[in-house]
Amino acid sequence: MKVDFFNDQLENRASVIPVEEGETFKMNGISFTFKVTSELTNDQLGVYTIKLAPKAIGAKLHYHRFMDETFIVQSGTLTIFAGTPTKRYDVGPGTVVYAPRMTPHGFQNDTDEEVALTLLFNPSQKREGFFRGLNETLSEQPIDPGKYLKLYNKYDSFPVDTSNMLPVRE
Repeated sequence: MKVDFFNDQLENRASVIPVEEGETFKMNGISFTFKVTSELTNDQLGVYTIKLAPKAIGAKLHYHRFMDETFIVQSGTLTIFAGTPTKRYDVGPGTVVYAPRMTPHGFQNDTDEEVALTLLFNPSQKREGFFRGLNETLSEQPIDPGKYLKLYNKYDSFPVDTSNMLPVRE
């Protein structure tokens, strides 16, 4: 087949994922739904919807070496911790928070209402494996800190303080 250097070859590879579709996990007051996966994007982007029950912790302060994370708040008030020194931000619907690689960040719901957000990872680094492993790890009681840290590190997540990394309120 001769390569045509002057004309684009168009094709329809669009994906439409309705609001009710996607693989969903529920754990510790958090619901994760896979919308755009690593498999779909050749590991370039991951898009996930998340719901945090009142007082639920999404993640304690951590950072990524090789991926950026973006939060888009859909409803409720999300508490984000970011930077060094760490600052607290209480953000509402429509707010976008971008945490590039090597930026410490964490998030939780400190309110009495559910928080809904969209979470993007780029590149996605097969992030779905992290969420599946997280579902397994957080389902065990007590939570094994060694197993949790191993999962975190495998999927490019590094707690700022390993003595305060588990997503539980003290």
